[in-house]
Amino acid sequence: MFWEERQSKILEILTENGKVLVKELAEIFDVTEDSIRKDLASLEADGKLRRTYGGAVPIQESLKMTEANKRRISDVEAKRKIASVAIKQISAQDLIFLDNSTISIAIAEILAKSATNYKILTSMVDVLVMLAVNPKIDIIFAGGQINKSRDGFTDVLNLEFISHFRPDVSFIGTVGVDFKKNSLSTNSIDGGIHKAKILSLSKKNFIVAESRKLGIEAKYSFAGFENIFGFITETEPEKDILDAAKDLDVEIILPS
Repeated sequence: MFWEERQSKILEILTENGKVLVKELAEIFDVTEDSIRKDLASLEADGKLRRTYGGAVPIQESLKMTEANKRRISDVEAKRKIASVAIKQISAQDLIFLDNSTISIAIAEILAKSATNYKILTSMVDVLVMLAVNPKIDIIFAGGQINKSRDGFTDVLNLEFISHFRPDVSFIGTVGVDFKKNSLSTNSIDGGIHKAKILSLSKKNFIVAESRKLGIEAKYSFAGFENIFGFITETEPEKDILDAAKDLDVEIILPS
């Protein structure tokens, strides 16, 4: 088998299995592991995969994780301000849901250092990891099929698990917040369905989003403001937005 044909077969195996291992490929093609490493290096140089320790993964996986990482490092100060306001809305008696959003990570950073007993329900991996180190935090983790670009779960299995709970307080992130059009929106259909489900289950819902998202409509509108208690953001919106929020009976909550 020529090396071009072998590399083509490697990509087929990678597409089918989601990853490849050097040792296994060497056995499949009856060549040395060094030959496979050279194949993977060549394919990586062509932008067809990303090498990992002992093997390789599709380049798309790397792009998805980059997307998640970009969201984590954007508007960090605004998210911290929003998180500091959010924790003032909860008590130790509450079951608190933290949505798949980077503001949930900011909230978890604060809760991880808390000496108060809290009960947290979440589908986000980063939130689980952060809060697991604090013995005061009681965590209920809802899994399923992971959405790597969101660092969490939004699939049918996850929705089935979550549907059994009735959170006292939920914090929901969003891509777009438009009071004038009575629209909360996101770019992911699965994510939007997930958020809508939580809104229907929770007793008190807060939308948490940076002020730059005001007036934005993303691709998928998952809810209006009918079941929203408050909108937490970092800076006071313009008067027309304040008036629209008042008409919808939604409190805008800001850092003090």
